[in-house]
Amino acid sequence: MNRPPPAPPRFVPTLTEVVRPVAAPLPASGPAIAAPASPAQPAALAASPDLQEQMVQRVLQRVDLMLDRRLREVVGQLILEQTQSLAPRLREEIEDVVRQSVSQAFANETTPPPAGG
Repeated sequence: MNRPPPAPPRFVPTLTEVVRPVAAPLPASGPAIAAPASPAQPAALAASPDLQEQMVQRVLQRVDLMLDRRLREVVGQLILEQTQSLAPRLREEIEDVVRQSVSQAFANETTPPPAGG
């Protein structure tokens, strides 16, 4: 049975337009000397690392948000599980302490005070 692929998480960026490479114009017939690079070309190359850095920062922000949310969920679940497993032991300890305290208080009340004091 073929199932449709699951939808990506909502924070995954999706491509909304098709980007096709631009073909370089053919040089006119003439000497085979390479033309010097146009000033726009180095600017485009210089912008590329900036663009890459912006993309990296955006992705890291999204990952950080998702990681923070997921860690909160996991840590909350772990705390809940640990609390639930500790509750019976804590009740037993509290019961023992209360019994000892009541027994000690009862013994103190029923024992006559020492004479001569």
